[in-house]
Amino acid sequence: MKNVMNRMMAILLVSSLLFGCEATKNANNKQKGAVIGATGGAVIGGVIGNNTGDGNTALGSIIGGVVGGTAGAIIGDRMDKQAKKIEEEIPGAEVERVGEGINVTFDETSGVYFATDKYNINNESQATLDKLADIFKEYPQTNILVEGHTDNTGSDSYNLTLSKNRAQAVTGYLVDNGIDRGRFTTKWYGESQPKYDNSTAEGRAKNRRVEIAIVANDELKEQAKQQAEQKENN
Repeated sequence: MKNVMNRMMAILLVSSLLFGCEATKNANNKQKGAVIGATGGAVIGGVIGNNTGDGNTALGSIIGGVVGGTAGAIIGDRMDKQAKKIEEEIPGAEVERVGEGINVTFDETSGVYFATDKYNINNESQATLDKLADIFKEYPQTNILVEGHTDNTGSDSYNLTLSKNRAQAVTGYLVDNGIDRGRFTTKWYGESQPKYDNSTAEGRAKNRRVEIAIVANDELKEQAKQQAEQKENN
């Protein structure tokens, strides 16, 4: 429960920064990315990282890596298009645009499903990941964080290993489908970072998930900064 409350606090912090001032009241996603970056993304990411237990969680990774300003808006524009593509191609996925990145969550009802105690990629999951791989190929200037999570059924050590195997299975499948391994960071947290109430069957099902954070790589950041300088000089 503590982890759930901490994550909620972190999300509330981001929400207040994104929506709490007039500058972001009617902004689209790329504009929100520019504003949140200008307020100090690295600091925000650190706060979120502390509240979620690890600075490399999906949310912390996205917020902590923002560029901000005009360059952030350029990156945000590209992320808007990629997020829309994911929503169109994989309607079951939970797609969130945060700052300058994208957070995608797959649980047992949204396309990437693992049978109980299993971590192999089944046929249904393959179809979803094939679509995701095609999108990653279409948008090559991004880095990808893959996280594995479980509910609290079973021991801590068992769940940690299971989440590791599932996260690595997703990364491995995408790499086998032509995505450069250098774009990936793979993490696993077992039962330590629930997003939902583990005391209910529905909550446990949603906690058995794989999360993916999509952020700009160094090449895209540099390209966006150069484009921003050109705009400012014109």
